[in-house]
Amino acid sequence: MWVHLCRREGTPCCPAEARARVAGSGARRALTIDMHCHVLTLAAEPLVAGTPQKQAEPGLMLQSMGAPSVAHNNAVMLPQAFPKLTRIEQRLADMDAMGVDVQLLSPSPTQYYYWAEPDLAREVVRVQNEHVAELCAQHTGRLLGLGTLALQHPALAVEQLEHAMGTLGLKGMQISTSVNGLELADASLAPFWAKAEALGAVIFIHPFGATLGGRTASYYLSNTIGQPLETTIALSHLIFGGVLDHHPGLKIVAAHGGGYLPSYPGRTEHTWQVRPEAREHTRTSPMELLKRIHFDSLVYDEVGLRHLIERVGVSQVVVGTDYPFDMGSYDVQGLVDRTTGLSPQERAAILGGNAARLLGLPSAQTDAAAAATLRG
Repeated sequence: MWVHLCRREGTPCCPAEARARVAGSGARRALTIDMHCHVLTLAAEPLVAGTPQKQAEPGLMLQSMGAPSVAHNNAVMLPQAFPKLTRIEQRLADMDAMGVDVQLLSPSPTQYYYWAEPDLAREVVRVQNEHVAELCAQHTGRLLGLGTLALQHPALAVEQLEHAMGTLGLKGMQISTSVNGLELADASLAPFWAKAEALGAVIFIHPFGATLGGRTASYYLSNTIGQPLETTIALSHLIFGGVLDHHPGLKIVAAHGGGYLPSYPGRTEHTWQVRPEAREHTRTSPMELLKRIHFDSLVYDEVGLRHLIERVGVSQVVVGTDYPFDMGSYDVQGLVDRTTGLSPQERAAILGGNAARLLGLPSAQTDAAAAATLRG
């Protein structure tokens, strides 16, 4: 069963339709790495099933997104996505159909569980990270992995980051845009950011839900505008809170094209210029800091991608599909092809070269011949 959210004739945006587009491309197509795709760890669910917080989830979902969206998710979206989240054969077939050579797996954001106490948090994270690592080990060359961590317990999170990268071989971590109301620039998280920089960890920032309450509880606005806004707020805290200034080596990738920040950075820059409180923690221009962040290509059309490139530069854009959810966009080859003004080298950089650099892959793995080898 395919996740299907196609918008106009002739534009494939699900794996089934993308298959025809990439068939027969062979060695001519550059290596393509998807840095925004999720996996579900079923073994984590029994660990949290009896907790009051987990049992309260259905009611909170109704409050935050409204009954029609919950009903559609339960009846349509989740049944379509579930096999893709849990069946590796389905995932590999979809990758081939989309023209994706490598997926960087990240846990489903539904499994952050930032409310868990230390003992439970340790076990939930262990099970998820070991699952991701096992999938990657079984499919070397096709799958790489990001883990999760208990960011609500910063000291434990540092331990988990070290274990995930040093022992499990993961490439970094996926984190949410805030932690139980705590912003990512909070002083308590400073040890995490320092360790992430020291280890060269890729930190993928991906929201789960929206914090605007009833204002986004209709029309799926909690996802449509709420989640990009959450990313916008999180990145703004990292900029104004000094995290990016103090840790210039951080490898941050922002989901959903970075939300709205790359679309309206002039106001952020102007604020830093004229307001003393905006300069309290950072000495570096927000426009400069913006270009230290990487952004996925999940902006849906070539106009949006062209604008993102103009704001942050080709070197900062990577492929992201949001596989396998219905808010994903799966015609990654076509999106890059339709974006005007890109040289072949720039297209290759967006499709896989930038991601390969971030992930520390050998340069030999980034050329077209190597990509063809991965595809068999």
